[in-house]
Amino acid sequence: MIRRRPANERGHASYGWLDTYHTFSFADYYDPDHVQFRHLRVLNEDRVKPGAGFSTHGHRDMEILTILLHGAIEHQDSTGVHGVIERGDVQRMTAGTGVLHSEKNPSATEPAHLLQIWIVPDQRGLAPSYEQRSFDEAGRRGKWQVIAARDGRDGALTIHQDAIASMAMIEPGQILAYPLKLGRYAWLQVARGGVALRSAAVPQGLDLDAGDGAAITDETDLVVVGQKPDGGLAEVVMFDMG
Repeated sequence: MIRRRPANERGHASYGWLDTYHTFSFADYYDPDHVQFRHLRVLNEDRVKPGAGFSTHGHRDMEILTILLHGAIEHQDSTGVHGVIERGDVQRMTAGTGVLHSEKNPSATEPAHLLQIWIVPDQRGLAPSYEQRSFDEAGRRGKWQVIAARDGRDGALTIHQDAIASMAMIEPGQILAYPLKLGRYAWLQVARGGVALRSAAVPQGLDLDAGDGAAITDETDLVVVGQKPDGGLAEVVMFDMG
């Protein structure tokens, strides 16, 4: 079964410096039908104005991934980490027993566009830790590039959960299969462009545009087809979960 989560039905908040969309319940937005999907608890799409950002705040017992789609974010936390995440970078922060951090757009002119993802860990009380890696776009053009996994396969970030996060960039008309194993669940999020998601149960394809997501259960033969009308690339994130 594939169930579409339309972009325009997500929670939305605008604070002047931040424009944010919530796929799942978050902060003041609550939807009992969309609290989380399996281990995927938060999937926010954020746009941060130049020079603005999230002031110091805390988290506990969560695996937090940040994917930069455009611009940059300057990160600082209570473990002593201080650095900048740019387009192509992915950050993993294990909040564990508690961590304080701030995130700021360091540019005076360029907005930042990012996905903020929270994954519920497989155990509580982990030691806080941080990891960041730059992933070459060539590694996901027309193929799946693993960016986070429990076993850190292929140089991916390591997360404490039975979950695999992968990204792909797909040309219009290009067909990309995803061999989801029997008994596993998946969530597909479209970061930009448009795709059709197909399976044996939905052979005609379910159209998904930027910001749309899809919950996938009881499927094993997924196919994603690029179909951005202006000829550009589509970019998607797949979460494969036990």
